[in-house]
Amino acid sequence: MKVAVIKESRDGEPRVAATPETVKKMKALGVVLIVETGAGGASYFSDEAYKEAGAEIMPSAATALADADVVLKVLRPTTDETASMKSGAVVAAIMSPFTDRAATDAAAAAGVSAFAMEMMPRITRAQSMDVLSSQSNLAGYKAVIDASAEFHRAFPMMMTAAGTIPAARVFVMGAGVAGLQAIATARRLGAIVSATDVRAAATEQVESLGASFVMVESEETADAETAGGYAKEMSEDYKRKQAELISSHIPKQDVVITTALIPGRPAPVLVTEDHVKSMKPGSIIVDLAVEAGGNCPLSRPGEIVEAHGVKIMGHTNVPGRLAVDASALYARNLLQFISLLIDKESGALTIDWDDEIIKGTCLTRDGKVVHPALTEN
Repeated sequence: MKVAVIKESRDGEPRVAATPETVKKMKALGVVLIVETGAGGASYFSDEAYKEAGAEIMPSAATALADADVVLKVLRPTTDETASMKSGAVVAAIMSPFTDRAATDAAAAAGVSAFAMEMMPRITRAQSMDVLSSQSNLAGYKAVIDASAEFHRAFPMMMTAAGTIPAARVFVMGAGVAGLQAIATARRLGAIVSATDVRAAATEQVESLGASFVMVESEETADAETAGGYAKEMSEDYKRKQAELISSHIPKQDVVITTALIPGRPAPVLVTEDHVKSMKPGSIIVDLAVEAGGNCPLSRPGEIVEAHGVKIMGHTNVPGRLAVDASALYARNLLQFISLLIDKESGALTIDWDDEIIKGTCLTRDGKVVHPALTEN
């Protein structure tokens, strides 16, 4: 069985779907690894390192894909990449089927079985394959580091002969994986941290990291989490009460980090323009949801803008800003996933279509779009 790894062709994507470490481990499963030349260059993995790990280096994506049984990517394949794959091939990537349905339809039309790694079920057995967690963890860390670089004050309290510098106040909105890592990082830098989330269950996690928890008390919060572990969209009444709470809390903050995402839906607005106006000059907002429309309507994808004296950071592909670590974690996620598809004795591609993980991630099969989230009207 041949597994191909190609260089990411979409703008602004430095990550790679396999590292020399995971190539070596996949080789041990009995597969042939094909890597396009330069595939790992932006993540500082050289062709020579891939060769030493046992991979064959191909001069182009087309030659790497031509005879591949399995294709590993970071982002969904382009039309040309899909066209280069043989019918019956498998592709595993972050497919973004809700924002780019065309890539999924193209995979189905080409007879390619496409698996969306970001739709991995939130079950214990799949934790090692959860790309959203591995990448969000890095995004939460980087959000705080980026904020500290733009902030014109120190984060920790400092007692000096010339007087005391107060600690910065950081408010994290959303206590998922990214939010919890942001809390932990801000605390390590010495900030006073508070956080909010629609899920009451997040209280213990937030407080265990040394932050205070701020939330709207409501019956809705008891049922604010989907079966998959994601936050649900709340009612208009809850959103109004939340806005009132934020309006009283946010003027006291120096840095606000927003992380709220709802799978398949635009990001909810958490920080309004009035909230921004109420913040102190020189404050920072980091909008980690900017690619999904943003938690702040003033944020702009790929830009740092200033509005009402507040800097609003809208970096895209934040995990990719830590490409070495992001690639290493993502590649390990894929390694665990691909291990499910390989017969341990023969090394052949053997897919158990009834497996919960396979069902949860498979978008296309036998020339059709098959995932219920994409086929239900």
